[in-house]
Amino acid sequence: MVYPASKHALATFHQLVKILPASEKARTQILLLAGEVTPFRNDTGREIVFRQESNFYYLSGCTVPSSYLLLAFQDGTGLAQKPSLELFIPKAELADMLWSVPPPSLEAAAITHDVTKIDHPAALPDAIKTLLKAFPDAMFHTLPRSSPLFPVIPKEFTDLVLSPDSKDAAISDLFLLPALHQARLIKDEDEISLIRKANEISSRAHEVVMRVLGKAVKGSIERGPGAGVDRPLLPGEWSIEKEAEAEALFVASCRREGAVHQAYLPIVAASTRASTLHYCCNDREFAWGPVHPHDHHNKNEFAHGGARELNPQVLLIDAGCEWNCYASDITRTMPVGNGGKFTPEARAIYELVLEMQKFAMDMLKPGIHWDAVHLLCHRILVKGFQRLGIFKSPSSSSLSSTAPAGDGAWDGEHDEEKILASGISSAFFPHGLGHSLGMDVHDVPSASKPAVNPTVENKGMAIGHESYYTYLRLRLPLQKNMIVTVEPGCYFSPHLIAPVRDSKHINQEVLKRYESVGGVRIEDVVLITENGYENLTTVRSDTEWVEGVCSGTL
Repeated sequence: MVYPASKHALATFHQLVKILPASEKARTQILLLAGEVTPFRNDTGREIVFRQESNFYYLSGCTVPSSYLLLAFQDGTGLAQKPSLELFIPKAELADMLWSVPPPSLEAAAITHDVTKIDHPAALPDAIKTLLKAFPDAMFHTLPRSSPLFPVIPKEFTDLVLSPDSKDAAISDLFLLPALHQARLIKDEDEISLIRKANEISSRAHEVVMRVLGKAVKGSIERGPGAGVDRPLLPGEWSIEKEAEAEALFVASCRREGAVHQAYLPIVAASTRASTLHYCCNDREFAWGPVHPHDHHNKNEFAHGGARELNPQVLLIDAGCEWNCYASDITRTMPVGNGGKFTPEARAIYELVLEMQKFAMDMLKPGIHWDAVHLLCHRILVKGFQRLGIFKSPSSSSLSSTAPAGDGAWDGEHDEEKILASGISSAFFPHGLGHSLGMDVHDVPSASKPAVNPTVENKGMAIGHESYYTYLRLRLPLQKNMIVTVEPGCYFSPHLIAPVRDSKHINQEVLKRYESVGGVRIEDVVLITENGYENLTTVRSDTEWVEGVCSGTL
Protein backbone atom coordinates (compact mmCIF):
# COMPACT_ATOMS: atom_id res chain seq x y z
CA MET A 1 0.00 0.00 0.00
CA VAL A 2 1.29 3.45 -0.92
CA TYR A 3 0.66 5.81 1.98
CA PRO A 4 -2.13 8.28 0.99
CA ALA A 5 -0.14 11.48 1.48
CA SER A 6 -2.07 13.54 -1.08
CA LYS A 7 -5.36 12.80 0.70
CA HIS A 8 -3.85 13.93 3.99
CA ALA A 9 -2.43 17.05 2.39
CA LEU A 10 -5.87 18.01 1.10
CA ALA A 11 -7.45 17.42 4.53
CA THR A 12 -4.78 19.61 6.13
CA PHE A 13 -5.25 22.47 3.66
CA HIS A 14 -9.01 22.39 4.25
CA GLN A 15 -8.45 22.71 8.00
CA LEU A 16 -5.82 25.40 7.44
CA VAL A 17 -8.13 27.60 5.37
CA LYS A 18 -10.84 27.28 8.04
CA ILE A 19 -8.68 28.79 10.76
CA LEU A 20 -6.91 31.48 8.71
CA PRO A 21 -7.96 35.12 9.14
CA ALA A 22 -10.40 36.16 6.43
CA SER A 23 -7.78 38.44 4.88
CA GLU A 24 -5.44 35.50 4.28
CA LYS A 25 -7.82 32.86 2.92
CA ALA A 26 -7.54 33.89 -0.75
CA ARG A 27 -3.76 33.56 -0.84
CA THR A 28 -1.96 30.55 -2.22
CA GLN A 29 -1.10 28.41 0.79
CA ILE A 30 2.31 26.72 0.83
CA LEU A 31 3.64 24.33 3.46
CA LEU A 32 7.34 23.93 4.15
CA LEU A 33 8.39 21.12 6.50
CA ALA A 34 11.65 19.51 7.52
CA GLY A 35 11.80 15.83 8.36
CA GLU A 36 13.57 14.44 11.39
CA VAL A 37 17.32 13.90 11.23
CA THR A 38 19.16 10.85 12.53
CA PRO A 39 19.93 11.63 16.18
CA PHE A 40 23.25 10.85 17.81
CA ARG A 41 24.10 10.24 21.43
CA ASN A 42 25.52 13.45 22.86
CA ASP A 43 28.72 14.37 20.97
CA THR A 44 29.48 10.90 19.67
CA GLY A 45 29.02 9.20 16.32
CA ARG A 46 26.67 6.61 17.83
CA GLU A 47 23.24 6.73 16.21
CA ILE A 48 20.03 6.69 18.26
CA VAL A 49 17.02 4.96 16.75
CA PHE A 50 15.44 7.15 14.05
CA ARG A 51 11.71 7.75 13.90
CA GLN A 52 10.13 10.20 11.47
CA GLU A 53 8.37 13.28 12.86
CA SER A 54 4.65 12.50 12.84
CA ASN A 55 3.35 15.53 10.96
CA PHE A 56 5.99 15.09 8.26
CA TYR A 57 5.02 11.44 7.86
CA TYR A 58 1.31 12.30 7.74
CA LEU A 59 1.93 14.57 4.75
CA SER A 60 4.51 12.42 2.96
CA GLY A 61 4.62 8.77 4.09
CA CYS A 62 8.39 9.25 3.99
CA THR A 63 10.72 7.70 6.58
CA VAL A 64 13.99 8.89 5.02
CA PRO A 65 15.99 11.05 7.48
CA SER A 66 16.87 14.66 6.58
CA SER A 67 14.11 15.04 4.00
CA TYR A 68 11.99 18.11 3.18
CA LEU A 69 8.46 18.78 1.95
CA LEU A 70 7.01 21.61 -0.11
CA LEU A 71 3.24 21.58 -0.66
CA ALA A 72 1.06 24.09 -2.51
CA PHE A 73 -2.73 24.70 -2.49
CA GLN A 74 -4.74 27.37 -4.32
CA ASP A 75 -8.52 27.69 -4.15
CA GLY A 76 -10.22 27.92 -7.53
CA THR A 77 -7.42 26.10 -9.35
CA GLY A 78 -6.44 22.50 -9.99
CA LEU A 79 -4.36 22.70 -6.81
CA ALA A 80 -7.59 22.88 -4.81
CA GLN A 81 -8.46 19.31 -5.82
CA LYS A 82 -4.92 17.92 -5.97
CA PRO A 83 -2.31 19.95 -4.11
CA SER A 84 1.27 19.92 -5.32
CA LEU A 85 3.52 17.72 -3.15
CA GLU A 86 7.27 17.96 -3.66
CA LEU A 87 9.47 15.64 -1.59
CA PHE A 88 13.20 16.17 -1.26
CA ILE A 89 15.27 13.21 -0.05
CA PRO A 90 19.05 13.15 0.46
CA LYS A 91 21.31 11.91 -2.26
CA ALA A 92 23.06 8.65 -1.41
CA GLU A 93 26.69 9.31 -0.58
CA LEU A 94 29.57 6.86 -0.26
CA ALA A 95 29.61 7.32 3.53
CA ASP A 96 25.94 6.28 3.66
CA MET A 97 26.72 3.09 1.83
CA LEU A 98 29.69 2.41 4.10
CA TRP A 99 28.03 2.98 7.48
CA SER A 100 24.29 2.51 7.02
CA VAL A 101 21.48 1.88 4.59
CA PRO A 102 21.53 4.64 1.94
CA PRO A 103 18.39 6.58 0.99
CA PRO A 104 16.50 5.25 -2.03
CA SER A 105 17.11 6.56 -5.51
CA LEU A 106 14.73 9.18 -6.86
CA GLU A 107 13.28 6.61 -9.24
CA ALA A 108 12.62 4.10 -6.47
CA ALA A 109 11.14 6.72 -4.13
CA ALA A 110 8.78 7.95 -6.86
CA ILE A 111 7.18 4.49 -6.96
CA THR A 112 6.67 4.21 -3.20
CA HIS A 113 5.49 7.75 -2.38
CA ASP A 114 2.23 9.51 -3.21
CA VAL A 115 3.78 12.83 -4.26
CA THR A 116 3.92 15.04 -7.31
CA LYS A 117 7.69 15.28 -7.63
CA ILE A 118 10.82 13.94 -5.91
CA ASP A 119 14.24 15.56 -5.93
CA HIS A 120 17.28 16.09 -3.72
CA PRO A 121 17.45 18.90 -1.08
CA ALA A 122 19.86 20.87 -3.26
CA ALA A 123 16.88 21.54 -5.55
CA LEU A 124 14.67 22.93 -2.76
CA PRO A 125 15.76 26.62 -3.02
CA ASP A 126 14.90 26.69 -6.72
CA ALA A 127 11.57 24.99 -6.01
CA ILE A 128 10.72 27.71 -3.45
CA LYS A 129 11.72 30.44 -5.91
CA THR A 130 9.55 28.84 -8.61
CA LEU A 131 6.51 28.91 -6.33
CA LEU A 132 7.21 32.51 -5.32
CA LYS A 133 7.40 33.52 -8.97
CA ALA A 134 4.15 31.73 -9.80
CA PHE A 135 2.37 32.90 -6.62
CA PRO A 136 4.04 36.14 -5.48
CA ASP A 137 1.50 36.71 -2.69
CA ALA A 138 1.76 33.16 -1.30
CA MET A 139 1.58 32.51 2.40
CA PHE A 140 4.11 29.96 3.61
CA HIS A 141 3.36 27.88 6.68
CA THR A 142 5.79 26.01 8.92
CA LEU A 143 5.62 24.17 12.20
CA PRO A 144 6.71 26.32 15.20
CA ARG A 145 10.22 27.36 14.22
CA SER A 146 11.49 28.31 17.68
CA SER A 147 10.27 25.12 19.33
CA PRO A 148 12.71 22.29 20.14
CA LEU A 149 9.83 19.86 19.57
CA PHE A 150 10.04 19.98 15.78
CA PRO A 151 12.82 19.54 13.20
CA VAL A 152 14.70 22.70 12.29
CA ILE A 153 14.15 24.34 8.90
CA PRO A 154 17.44 25.91 7.80
CA LYS A 155 17.31 29.71 7.72
CA GLU A 156 18.47 29.72 4.11
CA PHE A 157 15.06 28.37 3.05
CA THR A 158 12.88 30.71 5.11
CA ASP A 159 15.03 33.70 4.11
CA LEU A 160 13.97 33.16 0.48
CA VAL A 161 10.37 33.92 1.49
CA LEU A 162 11.42 37.01 3.47
CA SER A 163 13.78 38.42 0.85
CA PRO A 164 13.11 41.86 -0.71
CA ASP A 165 12.32 40.11 -3.98
CA SER A 166 9.33 38.45 -2.29
CA LYS A 167 7.80 41.52 -0.67
CA ASP A 168 4.20 40.30 -1.11
CA ALA A 169 4.82 36.83 0.32
CA ALA A 170 4.42 36.00 3.99
CA ILE A 171 5.48 33.24 6.34
CA SER A 172 3.79 32.08 9.56
CA ASP A 173 4.20 29.28 12.08
CA LEU A 174 0.88 29.93 13.87
CA PHE A 175 -1.58 27.93 11.82
CA LEU A 176 -0.03 24.76 10.41
CA LEU A 177 0.22 22.73 13.63
CA PRO A 178 -3.41 23.29 14.72
CA ALA A 179 -4.57 22.51 11.17
CA LEU A 180 -2.58 19.27 11.13
CA HIS A 181 -3.90 18.27 14.55
CA GLN A 182 -7.49 18.85 13.45
CA ALA A 183 -6.93 16.82 10.28
CA ARG A 184 -5.24 14.00 12.18
CA LEU A 185 -7.96 13.82 14.86
CA ILE A 186 -10.32 11.95 12.51
CA LYS A 187 -8.80 8.85 10.94
CA ASP A 188 -9.37 7.59 7.40
CA GLU A 189 -9.65 3.93 6.44
CA ASP A 190 -5.94 3.59 5.68
CA GLU A 191 -4.99 4.93 9.10
CA ILE A 192 -7.56 2.73 10.83
CA SER A 193 -6.08 -0.29 9.09
CA LEU A 194 -2.57 0.57 10.32
CA ILE A 195 -3.74 1.14 13.90
CA ARG A 196 -5.73 -2.11 13.82
CA LYS A 197 -2.57 -3.96 12.74
CA ALA A 198 -0.50 -2.38 15.53
CA ASN A 199 -3.11 -3.42 18.09
CA GLU A 200 -3.30 -6.98 16.79
CA ILE A 201 0.47 -7.39 17.11
CA SER A 202 0.51 -5.84 20.59
CA SER A 203 -2.46 -7.93 21.72
CA ARG A 204 -0.58 -11.10 20.81
CA ALA A 205 2.50 -9.83 22.66
CA HIS A 206 0.47 -9.29 25.85
CA GLU A 207 -0.88 -12.83 25.55
CA VAL A 208 2.64 -14.21 25.03
CA VAL A 209 3.71 -12.79 28.40
CA MET A 210 0.62 -14.19 30.14
CA ARG A 211 1.13 -17.64 28.66
CA VAL A 212 4.79 -17.81 29.65
CA LEU A 213 3.75 -16.90 33.20
CA GLY A 214 1.15 -19.66 33.03
CA LYS A 215 3.68 -22.24 31.81
CA ALA A 216 5.92 -21.46 34.77
CA VAL A 217 3.02 -21.89 37.20
CA LYS A 218 2.23 -25.29 35.70
CA GLY A 219 5.88 -26.30 35.61
CA SER A 220 5.64 -26.93 31.89
CA ILE A 221 8.68 -24.92 30.78
CA GLU A 222 10.92 -27.69 29.49
CA ARG A 223 14.65 -27.21 29.49
CA GLY A 224 16.98 -29.49 27.63
CA PRO A 225 20.34 -30.89 28.76
CA GLY A 226 22.77 -28.23 29.94
CA ALA A 227 20.21 -25.43 29.71
CA GLY A 228 21.45 -22.38 31.57
CA VAL A 229 24.64 -24.15 32.71
CA ASP A 230 26.57 -25.46 29.71
CA ARG A 231 24.73 -23.24 27.26
CA PRO A 232 22.41 -20.24 27.35
CA LEU A 233 18.69 -20.70 27.78
CA LEU A 234 16.79 -20.66 24.49
CA PRO A 235 13.58 -18.60 24.08
CA GLY A 236 11.33 -21.62 24.68
CA GLU A 237 13.17 -22.22 27.96
CA TRP A 238 12.76 -18.71 29.35
CA SER A 239 10.67 -17.94 32.38
CA ILE A 240 9.61 -14.52 33.68
CA GLU A 241 11.10 -13.64 37.04
CA LYS A 242 11.71 -9.91 36.58
CA GLU A 243 9.86 -6.95 35.13
CA ALA A 244 12.66 -6.57 32.58
CA GLU A 245 12.14 -10.13 31.37
CA ALA A 246 8.43 -9.49 30.81
CA GLU A 247 9.32 -6.35 28.86
CA ALA A 248 11.88 -8.24 26.78
CA LEU A 249 9.37 -10.92 25.84
CA PHE A 250 6.78 -8.32 24.90
CA VAL A 251 9.17 -6.35 22.68
CA ALA A 252 10.59 -9.53 21.13
CA SER A 253 7.10 -10.68 20.21
CA CYS A 254 6.41 -7.35 18.47
CA ARG A 255 9.75 -7.32 16.66
CA ARG A 256 9.20 -10.89 15.54
CA GLU A 257 6.06 -9.69 13.74
CA GLY A 258 7.87 -6.81 12.03
CA ALA A 259 7.07 -3.88 14.34
CA VAL A 260 10.21 -1.73 14.48
CA HIS A 261 9.25 0.69 17.26
CA GLN A 262 7.37 0.64 20.51
CA ALA A 263 4.85 3.49 20.58
CA TYR A 264 6.16 4.52 24.02
CA LEU A 265 8.38 3.19 26.76
CA PRO A 266 6.76 0.00 28.07
CA ILE A 267 5.44 0.17 31.61
CA VAL A 268 6.00 -3.16 33.38
CA ALA A 269 5.22 -2.79 37.08
CA ALA A 270 4.82 -5.59 39.59
CA SER A 271 3.30 -5.42 43.05
CA THR A 272 2.82 -1.95 44.58
CA ARG A 273 4.91 -0.40 41.81
CA ALA A 274 1.77 -0.72 39.68
CA SER A 275 0.48 2.34 41.53
CA THR A 276 3.00 4.52 39.66
CA LEU A 277 1.22 5.53 36.47
CA HIS A 278 4.24 5.85 34.15
CA TYR A 279 6.59 3.45 35.90
CA CYS A 280 9.19 2.79 33.19
CA CYS A 281 12.13 1.50 35.27
CA ASN A 282 11.09 -2.12 34.76
CA ASP A 283 14.12 -3.13 36.80
CA ARG A 284 12.77 -5.05 39.77
CA GLU A 285 12.36 -8.71 40.52
CA PHE A 286 9.02 -10.19 41.42
CA ALA A 287 8.33 -10.70 45.11
CA TRP A 288 10.18 -14.01 45.32
CA GLY A 289 13.42 -12.28 44.31
CA PRO A 290 16.09 -11.25 44.17
CA VAL A 291 16.95 -13.30 41.09
CA HIS A 292 20.59 -13.08 40.08
CA PRO A 293 22.17 -13.83 36.67
CA HIS A 294 23.63 -17.17 37.80
CA ASP A 295 20.76 -18.44 39.92
CA HIS A 296 20.26 -21.24 37.38
CA HIS A 297 23.24 -22.92 39.05
CA ASN A 298 21.18 -23.36 42.20
CA LYS A 299 19.61 -26.77 42.47
CA ASN A 300 16.08 -25.63 43.12
CA GLU A 301 12.95 -27.12 41.66
CA PHE A 302 12.12 -24.12 39.49
CA ALA A 303 15.51 -24.09 37.77
CA HIS A 304 14.76 -27.60 36.54
CA GLY A 305 11.33 -26.75 35.18
CA GLY A 306 9.18 -27.61 38.20
CA ALA A 307 6.13 -25.66 39.30
CA ARG A 308 6.63 -22.88 41.81
CA GLU A 309 4.27 -20.91 44.01
CA LEU A 310 5.14 -17.21 44.12
CA ASN A 311 4.13 -14.51 46.52
CA PRO A 312 0.78 -13.23 45.23
CA GLN A 313 0.79 -9.88 43.48
CA VAL A 314 -0.26 -8.21 40.24
CA LEU A 315 1.83 -7.44 37.18
CA LEU A 316 0.67 -4.40 35.20
CA ILE A 317 1.94 -4.15 31.61
CA ASP A 318 1.10 -1.03 29.63
CA ALA A 319 2.77 -1.48 26.26
CA GLY A 320 2.09 -1.22 22.54
CA CYS A 321 4.06 -1.21 19.32
CA GLU A 322 3.89 0.99 16.24
CA TRP A 323 3.07 -0.23 12.77
CA ASN A 324 4.29 2.11 10.02
CA CYS A 325 4.34 5.04 12.46
CA TYR A 326 0.84 4.30 13.86
CA ALA A 327 0.46 3.43 17.50
CA SER A 328 -1.23 0.94 19.78
CA ASP A 329 -1.71 1.36 23.51
CA ILE A 330 -2.86 -1.61 25.59
CA THR A 331 -2.74 -2.30 29.32
CA ARG A 332 -3.33 -5.64 30.95
CA THR A 333 -3.05 -6.43 34.64
CA MET A 334 -2.41 -10.07 35.48
CA PRO A 335 -1.82 -12.19 38.57
CA VAL A 336 1.54 -13.69 39.47
CA GLY A 337 1.91 -16.10 42.34
CA ASN A 338 -1.09 -17.63 44.07
CA GLY A 339 -1.23 -20.32 41.39
CA GLY A 340 -1.84 -17.71 38.69
CA LYS A 341 -4.98 -16.43 40.44
CA PHE A 342 -5.78 -12.99 41.82
CA THR A 343 -5.97 -12.64 45.57
CA PRO A 344 -9.51 -11.84 46.78
CA GLU A 345 -8.59 -8.16 47.17
CA ALA A 346 -6.86 -7.93 43.78
CA ARG A 347 -9.73 -9.74 42.10
CA ALA A 348 -12.26 -7.34 43.64
CA ILE A 349 -10.33 -4.30 42.36
CA TYR A 350 -9.73 -5.91 38.97
CA GLU A 351 -13.44 -6.61 38.50
CA LEU A 352 -14.31 -3.08 39.62
CA VAL A 353 -12.01 -1.66 36.91
CA LEU A 354 -13.58 -4.04 34.38
CA GLU A 355 -16.97 -2.73 35.44
CA MET A 356 -15.80 0.86 34.96
CA GLN A 357 -14.59 0.01 31.47
CA LYS A 358 -17.78 -1.86 30.52
CA PHE A 359 -20.04 1.03 31.54
CA ALA A 360 -17.75 3.47 29.70
CA MET A 361 -17.80 1.35 26.53
CA ASP A 362 -21.58 1.12 26.63
CA MET A 363 -21.77 4.92 26.39
CA LEU A 364 -19.49 5.31 23.38
CA LYS A 365 -21.01 6.77 20.23
CA PRO A 366 -20.74 9.99 18.24
CA GLY A 367 -22.01 13.04 20.11
CA ILE A 368 -21.27 11.78 23.63
CA HIS A 369 -18.93 14.13 25.47
CA TRP A 370 -15.83 12.43 26.84
CA ASP A 371 -16.17 14.32 30.13
CA ALA A 372 -19.49 12.53 30.72
CA VAL A 373 -17.92 9.10 30.14
CA HIS A 374 -15.05 9.97 32.48
CA LEU A 375 -17.44 11.17 35.19
CA LEU A 376 -19.43 7.95 34.94
CA CYS A 377 -16.26 5.98 35.72
CA HIS A 378 -15.73 7.98 38.89
CA ARG A 379 -19.34 7.26 39.84
CA ILE A 380 -18.82 3.52 39.29
CA LEU A 381 -15.61 3.67 41.35
CA VAL A 382 -17.40 5.37 44.26
CA LYS A 383 -20.22 2.81 44.15
CA GLY A 384 -17.70 -0.02 44.02
CA PHE A 385 -15.67 1.33 46.93
CA GLN A 386 -18.86 1.66 48.95
CA ARG A 387 -19.75 -1.92 48.08
CA LEU A 388 -16.30 -3.11 49.23
CA GLY A 389 -16.39 -0.94 52.34
CA ILE A 390 -13.38 1.23 51.40
CA PHE A 391 -15.72 4.21 51.21
CA LYS A 392 -18.42 4.51 53.83
CA SER A 393 -22.06 4.48 52.74
CA PRO A 394 -25.14 5.96 54.41
CA SER A 395 -25.89 2.59 55.99
CA SER A 396 -22.36 2.33 57.41
CA SER A 397 -22.77 5.84 58.84
CA SER A 398 -25.90 4.71 60.61
CA LEU A 399 -24.32 1.53 61.97
CA SER A 400 -21.26 3.34 63.27
CA SER A 401 -23.21 6.16 64.85
CA THR A 402 -23.77 6.26 68.58
CA ALA A 403 -27.13 7.91 68.09
CA PRO A 404 -30.16 5.78 68.95
CA ALA A 405 -32.10 4.18 66.12
CA GLY A 406 -34.76 6.48 64.79
CA ASP A 407 -32.99 9.54 66.19
CA GLY A 408 -31.66 10.91 62.93
CA ALA A 409 -28.66 8.53 62.68
CA TRP A 410 -29.04 8.19 58.91
CA ASP A 411 -28.21 11.65 57.63
CA GLY A 412 -26.73 10.87 54.20
CA GLU A 413 -23.28 12.04 55.27
CA HIS A 414 -21.68 9.41 53.04
CA ASP A 415 -24.12 9.70 50.19
CA GLU A 416 -22.64 8.86 46.78
CA GLU A 417 -23.18 12.42 45.53
CA LYS A 418 -21.37 13.91 48.52
CA ILE A 419 -18.41 11.61 48.00
CA LEU A 420 -18.30 12.56 44.30
CA ALA A 421 -18.45 16.23 45.20
CA SER A 422 -15.55 15.79 47.64
CA GLY A 423 -13.23 14.63 44.86
CA ILE A 424 -11.52 11.94 46.96
CA SER A 425 -11.96 9.33 44.24
CA SER A 426 -9.26 11.25 42.31
CA ALA A 427 -6.74 9.86 44.78
CA PHE A 428 -7.56 6.37 43.51
CA PHE A 429 -8.29 7.18 39.83
CA PRO A 430 -6.12 10.26 39.16
CA HIS A 431 -5.69 10.13 35.38
CA GLY A 432 -8.06 10.64 32.49
CA LEU A 433 -10.19 7.82 31.14
CA GLY A 434 -8.34 7.90 27.83
CA HIS A 435 -6.95 9.95 24.98
CA SER A 436 -6.86 10.29 21.23
CA LEU A 437 -4.52 7.81 19.55
CA GLY A 438 -2.96 7.87 16.09
CA MET A 439 0.63 8.30 15.00
CA ASP A 440 1.40 9.44 18.53
CA VAL A 441 0.15 7.57 21.55
CA HIS A 442 -1.10 10.83 23.11
CA ASP A 443 -2.21 12.12 19.75
CA VAL A 444 -2.90 15.68 18.53
CA PRO A 445 -3.05 17.39 21.96
CA SER A 446 -4.06 20.83 20.69
CA ALA A 447 -7.11 19.33 18.94
CA SER A 448 -8.15 16.76 21.55
CA LYS A 449 -7.91 19.18 24.48
CA PRO A 450 -8.11 22.66 22.95
CA ALA A 451 -7.08 25.67 25.03
CA VAL A 452 -10.35 27.41 24.13
CA ASN A 453 -13.02 24.76 24.50
CA PRO A 454 -16.68 25.81 24.53
CA THR A 455 -17.75 22.14 24.63
CA VAL A 456 -16.86 21.87 28.32
CA GLU A 457 -19.02 24.81 29.34
CA ASN A 458 -22.72 24.68 30.16
CA LYS A 459 -23.20 21.05 29.22
CA GLY A 460 -26.24 20.83 31.49
CA MET A 461 -24.77 17.96 33.51
CA ALA A 462 -23.33 17.49 36.98
CA ILE A 463 -19.58 17.62 36.42
CA GLY A 464 -18.37 16.33 39.78
CA HIS A 465 -15.18 17.64 41.35
CA GLU A 466 -12.78 19.76 39.28
CA SER A 467 -9.89 17.40 40.13
CA TYR A 468 -11.50 14.74 37.94
CA TYR A 469 -10.54 16.68 34.81
CA THR A 470 -7.02 17.85 35.68
CA TYR A 471 -5.22 15.16 33.69
CA LEU A 472 -7.79 14.45 30.98
CA ARG A 473 -6.11 14.45 27.56
CA LEU A 474 -9.40 14.36 25.63
CA ARG A 475 -12.23 16.84 26.31
CA LEU A 476 -14.52 16.75 23.29
CA PRO A 477 -17.72 15.18 22.04
CA LEU A 478 -16.85 11.96 20.23
CA GLN A 479 -16.97 11.86 16.43
CA LYS A 480 -17.11 9.02 13.96
CA ASN A 481 -13.62 7.70 13.09
CA MET A 482 -11.97 9.08 16.19
CA ILE A 483 -9.71 6.47 17.78
CA VAL A 484 -9.43 6.67 21.55
CA THR A 485 -8.21 4.60 24.44
CA VAL A 486 -10.54 3.53 27.24
CA GLU A 487 -8.32 2.94 30.26
CA PRO A 488 -9.94 3.17 33.69
CA GLY A 489 -7.73 2.35 36.64
CA CYS A 490 -7.68 2.03 40.40
CA TYR A 491 -4.49 2.66 42.36
CA PHE A 492 -3.34 2.61 45.95
CA SER A 493 -0.44 5.05 45.79
CA PRO A 494 0.69 6.18 49.24
CA HIS A 495 1.60 9.58 47.79
CA LEU A 496 -1.87 10.14 46.31
CA ILE A 497 -3.73 8.69 49.26
CA ALA A 498 -1.83 10.75 51.86
CA PRO A 499 -3.83 13.99 51.36
CA VAL A 500 -7.18 12.20 51.71
CA ARG A 501 -6.24 9.47 54.18
CA ASP A 502 -8.06 11.24 57.01
CA SER A 503 -11.23 11.76 54.97
CA LYS A 504 -14.39 11.06 56.90
CA HIS A 505 -15.61 9.02 53.89
CA ILE A 506 -12.82 6.40 54.10
CA ASN A 507 -12.85 3.31 56.29
CA GLN A 508 -9.18 3.13 57.19
CA GLU A 509 -9.17 -0.50 58.30
CA VAL A 510 -10.74 -1.69 55.06
CA LEU A 511 -8.43 0.50 52.98
CA LYS A 512 -5.38 -1.11 54.60
CA ARG A 513 -6.46 -4.53 53.30
CA TYR A 514 -6.39 -3.29 49.69
CA GLU A 515 -3.25 -1.15 49.62
CA SER A 516 -0.98 -4.11 48.87
CA VAL A 517 -2.81 -4.58 45.55
CA GLY A 518 -0.81 -1.65 44.18
CA GLY A 519 -2.75 -0.79 41.04
CA VAL A 520 -4.96 -2.15 38.29
CA ARG A 521 -5.46 -0.64 34.84
CA ILE A 522 -7.25 -2.15 31.84
CA GLU A 523 -6.83 -0.34 28.53
CA ASP A 524 -8.24 -0.98 25.08
CA VAL A 525 -8.07 1.00 21.83
CA VAL A 526 -11.46 1.67 20.26
CA LEU A 527 -12.70 3.14 17.00
CA ILE A 528 -15.79 5.33 17.23
CA THR A 529 -18.25 4.11 14.58
CA GLU A 530 -21.48 5.57 13.24
CA ASN A 531 -23.60 4.02 16.00
CA GLY A 532 -21.13 2.95 18.68
CA TYR A 533 -17.60 1.61 18.69
CA GLU A 534 -15.31 -1.18 17.52
CA ASN A 535 -12.71 -2.52 19.93
CA LEU A 536 -9.41 -2.80 18.04
CA THR A 537 -7.73 -4.60 20.95
CA THR A 538 -8.02 -8.35 20.56
CA VAL A 539 -6.41 -9.71 23.75
CA ARG A 540 -9.11 -10.57 26.27
CA SER A 541 -9.40 -9.08 29.74
CA ASP A 542 -12.25 -10.97 31.41
CA THR A 543 -11.21 -12.34 34.78
CA GLU A 544 -11.76 -16.02 34.07
CA TRP A 545 -9.69 -15.94 30.89
CA VAL A 546 -6.83 -13.94 32.42
CA GLU A 547 -6.63 -16.28 35.41
CA GLY A 548 -6.96 -19.32 33.16
CA VAL A 549 -4.03 -18.25 30.99
CA CYS A 550 -1.85 -17.03 33.89
CA SER A 551 -2.46 -20.27 35.81
CA GLY A 552 -1.61 -22.39 32.77
CA THR A 553 -5.02 -24.07 32.59
CA LEU A 554 -6.04 -22.45 29.27
